[in-house]
Amino acid sequence: MEEKEAFDGEGMLQAQAEIWKYMYQFADSMALKSAVELRIADIIHSHGSPITLSQIAAGIIDSPSPDITCLARIMRLLVRRKIFTVTPQSDGGEALYGPTHMSRWLLHGAELSLAPMLMMENDHRALAPWHYLSNCVREGGIGFQKAHGREIWDYCSMNPEFNNIFNDAMGCTARITMKAIMTGYKDAFCGVGSMVDVGGGTGAAMGEIVKVHPHIKGINFDLPHVIATAPEYGGVSHVGGDMFKAIPSADAVFMKRIMHDWNDEDCVNILKNCRKAIPEKTGKVIIIDVVLNPEGDGMFDDTGLVLDLLMIAHTGGKERTELEWKKVLEEGGFPCYNIIKIAAFPSIIEAFPE
Repeated sequence: MEEKEAFDGEGMLQAQAEIWKYMYQFADSMALKSAVELRIADIIHSHGSPITLSQIAAGIIDSPSPDITCLARIMRLLVRRKIFTVTPQSDGGEALYGPTHMSRWLLHGAELSLAPMLMMENDHRALAPWHYLSNCVREGGIGFQKAHGREIWDYCSMNPEFNNIFNDAMGCTARITMKAIMTGYKDAFCGVGSMVDVGGGTGAAMGEIVKVHPHIKGINFDLPHVIATAPEYGGVSHVGGDMFKAIPSADAVFMKRIMHDWNDEDCVNILKNCRKAIPEKTGKVIIIDVVLNPEGDGMFDDTGLVLDLLMIAHTGGKERTELEWKKVLEEGGFPCYNIIKIAAFPSIIEAFPE
């Protein structure tokens, strides 16, 4: 009797509804992925005004006879998620689908787009490690290694196609974050003569910094297989190597979304190499990473907690609270730091040897 009563009432019904919602939340990602693959945002935005479902279907590339009923059902969910708008016609004609601020982040080829990141995170190879979270609890270890038999960096080096997808994803988020950095932190680069971007990928971030601050001698530093695909940027030299062994010398070290990939011990070792690479008195490290606020209700606080689980799945690293950052920085030789908020999900952690 007590068990039956426990499942009665509005509270339990609401709780059941919430579990159903979370159970199928992956469908949101899959619907977004399909929208990117079909270039729905591009089709709608290119018209300059809302268009019908038939017009969207006609714009889908390599599809002579698209299933409009299937498309309508996907669009219905995306409209509910406010990715697109829909306006019924009073004369009984086809409803018109329009863009939103969110759909602009799904455009291909746009300067600022999250489409490459969305495609990478929803690639079957990136999703497979998520199925190993409970194994990570039971046994420790990294989800990606359990799923694929090797760490993500080794996997990328041996799989050029996935490596390109990964690099495109990192490049698109770099552009978004760099726009926020160049707006909210631009003056801090003025006194820097040389800078090395550790784990800089294909060099997009350093290229942006040097373009705005041409007095800076830029060094883009990453693993050799990453550097091999890097395009040329004026004022930037590409250097292949291993940050756990040595980091090229410069006035400042820049690390965007690198430290979160590694455990505390590895981060301390990276910071010690940073300390060796910069001048003792005037050098600094500029870390672009999440500062977790687990109880916060800020715009990106919830995403930070999800990203922390992504680190378990993909890299074995972690997102950190301010107290956790303080501990790592002090052990790495950087007892002084400032945290600077910017208009993006990570923050700037400016660290100094003294």
